[in-house]
Amino acid sequence: MKFKSFLAAAALAASGIASAQSQTLLNVSYDVAREFYKDINAAFVPYYKKTTGKDVKIEQSHAGSSAQARAVADGLDADVVTMNTTTDVEFLADKGIVAKDWAKRFPDNAAPTTSTMLFLTRNGNPKGIKDWDDLVKPGVQVVVVNPKTGGNGRYAYLAAWGYVKKKGGTDAQAADFVSKLYKNVPVLARGGRDATTAFLQRNTGDVLITFESEVESVNKEFGNDKVDVVYPSVSIVAENPVAVVERTVAKKGTGELAKAYLNFLYSEEGQEIAAKHSIRPRNAAVLKKYAATFKPVKLFTVQELYGSLSEAQKVHFNDGGQFDKIYTVR
Repeated sequence: MKFKSFLAAAALAASGIASAQSQTLLNVSYDVAREFYKDINAAFVPYYKKTTGKDVKIEQSHAGSSAQARAVADGLDADVVTMNTTTDVEFLADKGIVAKDWAKRFPDNAAPTTSTMLFLTRNGNPKGIKDWDDLVKPGVQVVVVNPKTGGNGRYAYLAAWGYVKKKGGTDAQAADFVSKLYKNVPVLARGGRDATTAFLQRNTGDVLITFESEVESVNKEFGNDKVDVVYPSVSIVAENPVAVVERTVAKKGTGELAKAYLNFLYSEEGQEIAAKHSIRPRNAAVLKKYAATFKPVKLFTVQELYGSLSEAQKVHFNDGGQFDKIYTVR
């Protein structure tokens, strides 16, 4: 009996060592980052094995960023969140799920990459869309994400509002312009991928407002001849913030792995992968190397026009805010 007990204890200890050596990390992310993180994960796993000797499995979950943040708040055991708006991470910080000072835990306000908003039109650009003004013309249907459910939609809205402001317009003129734009929106998509599907598979609309990074995904999935890319005269800098989910890593003991994973996004290899997916790297040398991918466009920051995304959230997207005043669900 003693020998059997010893064998059982040895087996249990061996399984404990194996599980300590092989950890699983869940990255909960925004809708249009699927392909990017597939490539990041494929590069990170061997990197982590080489540097630590440990095996790791990375799992990913994608949907509209705000919906994802709510899922994590409701108990989804993400080890890390990689979002496309700071408000979604702040929402989790306010609930004590990520650190209060999450934006100081990693460089560049914990945003290893950025993007911007542009337009995708049908091949040949049959409606002749060149800039934001063309989106409010009669007979132009615009596909865009609901700003209540996805960062993609919030940045599209703020970019349109900012276009008017950067031309010297007033807030009243911006509200009028954005109101006209949303009157041309037949239905609001839940997230970025849902918007792309509506545009290309369901043939909804004439133009899709989306992240620059979605161009690469569309070309890969649907072919290079399906859309034309239109860079507007003015657009917005969209930061992609990341954070460790303290609640989960404390429970699973994956804190060091989570930090290593997010730090990898800042490495030259991680930044190269971002650039290949048309996501703007922070690394100046990598950005310069991919200058042909990232067309020059006049960019403004959220801070410049709105103070912060949190301020923009209160004014524009909270219940009863500007968006509710200009958009009627139909």
